[in-house]
This record gives sequence, C-alpha cells and structure tokens, in this order.
Amino acid sequence: MANHTPTPAVDETGFVSLFNGRDLDGWYSIPRVYTPLWEGGPTIEEAFAHLPESERFSAEFLAESHHSQAVWSVEDGAIVGRQNKPGGGFGGFLVTERKFADFELRVEAKPSWPADSGILVRKTPTTWRGIQILLDHRKSGSIGGYYGNGIGAFHAVSFNVDAEFDENGHLVTLIEEDPSTTLEPIGDKPDLLTYGVTADQFLKAWRSDDWNDIWVRVEGRLPRLSTWINGTKISEIDLGTMKAPHYDAEETARILGRSGHIALEVHDSDPMLKEARWGRDSACRWRNVRIRELVAE
Repeated sequence: MANHTPTPAVDETGFVSLFNGRDLDGWYSIPRVYTPLWEGGPTIEEAFAHLPESERFSAEFLAESHHSQAVWSVEDGAIVGRQNKPGGGFGGFLVTERKFADFELRVEAKPSWPADSGILVRKTPTTWRGIQILLDHRKSGSIGGYYGNGIGAFHAVSFNVDAEFDENGHLVTLIEEDPSTTLEPIGDKPDLLTYGVTADQFLKAWRSDDWNDIWVRVEGRLPRLSTWINGTKISEIDLGTMKAPHYDAEETARILGRSGHIALEVHDSDPMLKEARWGRDSACRWRNVRIRELVAE
C-alpha cells in the first residue's frame, strides 16, 4: 500500500491547546448512545440478535446507557477517562465544544491494559456517530486504524495486538496476536486502508506502559485520514474512495457534515468481551492535546 501523505514536520507552529491541564473547560461529556450501525441499518440489538442471550446487550443496559456515562477527571495534568463503575460499567465520550473541519491533531495517550479507547473526529454532538481513530489497547485490538461509528461500521486495521505479562500479571510489552487465539479475525480489514504497517513496524514505534504521541491529519469533505505514532506512520484511509459493504461516502458526508467535534472515548463493557474490553481498574489518560487547523469550520 502506498504511503501518500508524508510524515508532517515536527513543527509546533500554528498548534493551539485544546486542554489547559487543569480542568475540562472547553469540553463536555455525553453517554455512549448507539445509533443504527449505518443509515437505515440494524440497531445494536438487531445486529447481535443471533448471538446467545448472554452475549447480547440487555434492554435494561441499553436503556440505562442513555443516562449513565463514563467518569472524566483531570489528574496530574492529564485527562483521565474511566467507566462509571469498575469493570462492566458504562462508557462515554468527552467532546470538544468547538467543531473543526480540516486539521492536524496531536495528543499524548497512556491507556491501561485492557482499555478500549479512541479519538473521534467529524463527530456529531450527541451520538456516537463519527470517524474513530482506534486506541484498542486490548487483546485482538488495533491502534492507529479506523472504525466507522454509525456510518457503516467499517473496521480498517492492518494488525491485531496482544500482550505479555510478568509473573505478577503486570504488562511487560505488546506483541503481535496469534491469529489462532484472536477474538476478532483480521480478514479483509487491511484492504480498506490505502496504507497500513505490519504489527512489527507498529511494535517498534509503540512505548508500552508509557506515553505515546499520536498525530492525526484529517483533510477533505470526504476526508483522507492519516495517523502517526511516535513519528511512525501507522495508517491512512481515504473515505472518498473506500469501498465497504455498508459504507456510503455521500451519505456519510451528509450525516457528519464538513466539520465536526473531536471526542475521546471510554468504551462500555459489552457482554461478549466483558472485562477483556475494559479492565476493572482500567483508565485511559490524555495530555498535551493540541490542534492546527488547516481549514476552519
């Protein structure tokens, strides 16, 4: 896959902070409320109706998800997102009050293992709809790829990760997942990308149990997105040309608009992965959140 977008120069000129390091001024939080997986598509209940009852969201959970949400705080100069109760709780989004069109976003992230998180761009103000840059720091997760929240449920990644632990159960390092143990097979997901690295290339860039610099570029009405981690380009996707079974480019442009909010995610604990998706004591931490606008709202 061709690398169409060069690595941006390490130049902070034009970047402005979205987080003051003290409080959540300029942000608001919302529950993680699902819409249909795509316009006119199935709801979460309908999409997973074929699974055993123990692996489906209950009606009670989905009803409460409209009111219960993640807990956001500021600790030691970082935004911290946690589920609203340890393990098995509700997730949510922390959303910028402002909307943005084309931009470069730079943020440092430090997720627990396991923690299923992400950055959403072109996000709608009150639902989960938007384009997600994945930070799925868990077994069978991927980091730096993309997911279409409510806009086709496309999953564009080029590798899956797992982890090694010491004798006390503490994370030592991420590793490439053994496909025979995967919870989410890769399949044709890499085909959705215009560029994607191997697991080995990603692992050489990633700093386990440390802060990682994530740089995202979003450009175009039907945007091309590129992601770098610690200076290494991880992925690129072109939503104007991408073909996926339930993705409609023009419908997506209509739904999301030319600009949208930026959001940080805490995933809820679904009945399939349970605490393998978000651990009992897990959190995701974010700091040095800043943006350089290329085209204003």
